[in-house]
Amino acid sequence: MSDKTASGSGGHTAGALDIRNIIGGLLAVYGVILVVLGLFFETSTDDQKTGDVNANLWAGLALVVVGGAFLAWALLRPIVVPEHVEAADEGRPAGH
Repeated sequence: MSDKTASGSGGHTAGALDIRNIIGGLLAVYGVILVVLGLFFETSTDDQKTGDVNANLWAGLALVVVGGAFLAWALLRPIVVPEHVEAADEGRPAGH
């Protein structure tokens, strides 16, 4: 496979429809929610359940980092969608 860039290839980037943007955005949003819960709504009973570890905070931070990595990946290496896609079986005899 060859790497394609948006310049000179006659295509456009996938943009918001790139699955990496969707996954990264969802992970980041869930991560922010967990960070807020971990910072402001952590109770002593929650600490006892998790062995004195703020599980919401740590899981939220991990989700924010992974979501940010997905978004950075999509920004740094966008998927180029060609303007015209030819059918794969053009010029082939039937049955092949």
